[in-house]
Amino acid sequence: MRWIPRIAIGALCISLAACASSPTGRQQFTLYSDEQLNQMGQQAFEQYQEDLTVVGGAHARYAECIADALVAELSGRDRDYNWQIRVFQDDSANAFALPGGYMGIHTGLLDIATNQDQVAAVVGHEMGHVMANHANERVSTQSATQVGMSILSSVAGLQGPQGEQMLGLLGAGAQYGIMLPFSRRHESEADVIGLRLMAEAGFDPRASVTLWENMQSASGGEPPVWMSTHPSQGQRMAGLEANMDDALSRYEQARSAGRQPNCQRPG
Repeated sequence: MRWIPRIAIGALCISLAACASSPTGRQQFTLYSDEQLNQMGQQAFEQYQEDLTVVGGAHARYAECIADALVAELSGRDRDYNWQIRVFQDDSANAFALPGGYMGIHTGLLDIATNQDQVAAVVGHEMGHVMANHANERVSTQSATQVGMSILSSVAGLQGPQGEQMLGLLGAGAQYGIMLPFSRRHESEADVIGLRLMAEAGFDPRASVTLWENMQSASGGEPPVWMSTHPSQGQRMAGLEANMDDALSRYEQARSAGRQPNCQRPG
């Protein structure tokens, strides 16, 4: 049943001319304007700051130092986002980036990322999501999938309990056949973008692999890869290693050019 949402997406892409390309050259489907998504990101960021405790002082300066070094390497539209980062008091090893450049990192992740290079791997990855317009692509795909389900219901005359059951199965097919693999693709793409960015800013890209080794040691069991919104940690490290030669070349050029960040980790 995976062809149903793909047909809907293809039709909308043609009729609305909503196709674009990501920084890695992958074709994308986006329906919404930057202004719409950036406003959503700002609102979500404000809500996040109301729900969790914002940490200041040395932790905030540490995160800002790393983010500033990464942002300094951006150009064009990417440089124009309202890039800012907050540290939140939360034990979970988590970080996020919202449309518009609003970023957050939890104290639990700062415990696992043991130096500036590992934190730069996290922040660069999150920035990669924004640079690649992943939120727009995700929301657009969800909208197209919902449209496809509605069209199918009307055309096939799926009514009553049997129709609801069939649509439920189709919805599950759309989720696990389209939505979650789509998200894993986003994660892998953000890894590549973040790896390049951290290297160009003068952070050691090899720390990205070390970070995931730390994450693997700190985490328990994982869900099956096919039902996960993220690549497995083994897959993630393999993807980083596959792009490491290019990243190391960028890193060496950055260091030769004098880009040598020195962000002090809080004691």
